[in-house]
Amino acid sequence: MSVAPPPTVALDDRFARELPELALPWQAEDAPDPRLIALNVPLAAGLGLDPDWLRTPEGLRLLVGTSVPDGARPVAQAYAGHQFGGYSPRLGDGRALLLGELVDGDGRVRDLHLKGSGRTPFARGGDGLAAVGPMLREYVVSEAMHALGIPTTRSLAVVATGRPVRRETLLPGAVLARVASSHLRVGSFQYARATGDVELLRRLADHAIGRHHPGAADAERPYLALFDAVVDAQASLVARWMLVGFVHGVMNTDNMTISGETIDYGPCAFLEAFDTATVYSSIDHGGRYAYGNQPLVAEWNLARLAEALLPLIDDDEERAITLAVESLRRFRPQYDVAWSAGMRAKLGLPAELDDAVFSPLADELLALLEADHVDSTSFFRALGSAARGDAEPARLLFLDLASLDGWLERWRALEPEADAMDRVNPVYIPRNHLVEEALDAATEGDLEPLHGLLDAVAAPYDERPGLERYAAPAPPDFGAYRTFCGT
Repeated sequence: MSVAPPPTVALDDRFARELPELALPWQAEDAPDPRLIALNVPLAAGLGLDPDWLRTPEGLRLLVGTSVPDGARPVAQAYAGHQFGGYSPRLGDGRALLLGELVDGDGRVRDLHLKGSGRTPFARGGDGLAAVGPMLREYVVSEAMHALGIPTTRSLAVVATGRPVRRETLLPGAVLARVASSHLRVGSFQYARATGDVELLRRLADHAIGRHHPGAADAERPYLALFDAVVDAQASLVARWMLVGFVHGVMNTDNMTISGETIDYGPCAFLEAFDTATVYSSIDHGGRYAYGNQPLVAEWNLARLAEALLPLIDDDEERAITLAVESLRRFRPQYDVAWSAGMRAKLGLPAELDDAVFSPLADELLALLEADHVDSTSFFRALGSAARGDAEPARLLFLDLASLDGWLERWRALEPEADAMDRVNPVYIPRNHLVEEALDAATEGDLEPLHGLLDAVAAPYDERPGLERYAAPAPPDFGAYRTFCGT
């Protein structure tokens, strides 16, 4: 019989208690030989979890879900979703479990959630398991996103299970323990709406308001205010993705959170050569989730949330649609404001710079980056040197030097602030070739490349001697990059 964690690990079951229709009680599959691969010590401490205890056999059993505190009720969450535009009425956690909620050191409620913990009734024919590589990808990329200041789920630990997982070959299995403000998704609301139970939909919306957007409760129309808040959060989030060149890869409605946090790092990657048509996911054959499409897809997903919320927005459906459409129209201007503010910062320009000056300058730069397939992360960091008078690092990235020089002259005339640029333009991102190197090595038991990469991306704005390879683009022989979901 498994040993229960100490009583200091307190997991609430509020989601399961308040929304039992969306919570299927379930247990994690056994992990024959759990072994810790990665532990996020600062995150554990912030959650009030003892990192040393998490390394013990009892702690590892918590991290793979085979031993949970008394009173905890692990559940697989139910949700629906549009996947690549096609609606699936019953998705849910096919290989994941919500162990429960805990309160961190700042008094915030956080979900403790597992991925790769075994088949549930939502598995739809899958094995419910996960391999070491994809779970470490989520660990690396989510922690890099956190360090970049982008709202995200966090990775607490990756634990090898001792069970092989069959994909193209046999791979070592693993469970990811992750932390989020919640795992409420657009798909959660789609599922509740599809049941036809308006009171369930209302309880879900009230739960989301209480958890994420409490100000909506006092609004004249609280459920429209909830939608407004999600629109604003997602506009800000996707703008931040675009500014760092992050490509999510699978922006299905079940992968869009109500909180505005990035979730589900499957076939994700970061841009190298700037190209709005970039697609990394092996299953995105039509380019639906290409880098440049991400704002449009986010808006489309939010329209699906609006549809789900219509019965709560107004009893008169036509009036509800009118109000929802008006609210959704907020997305594009909100996104534009967030992106423009971020791009002004990246260029070292004042926030109050007139749009008539800024917009053509930014548009011309993006066209130059795309025409010459310039590595965008390297360029924006090198631009700080150009602001200090040395333009050569930036010029070396281009073929069309005449056009670049003309752009640099107009930009310099605006007196950009170099130090401010260095605070928002990262030196280190999870370079795709380095991610693959780290995952391949870890799959074979060598964790040194993983630790080196994590060290670099944990402080992305601080240039450090000896880490030059983490700032360099992929070598020419790396070839075209493709990513996979890992299921």
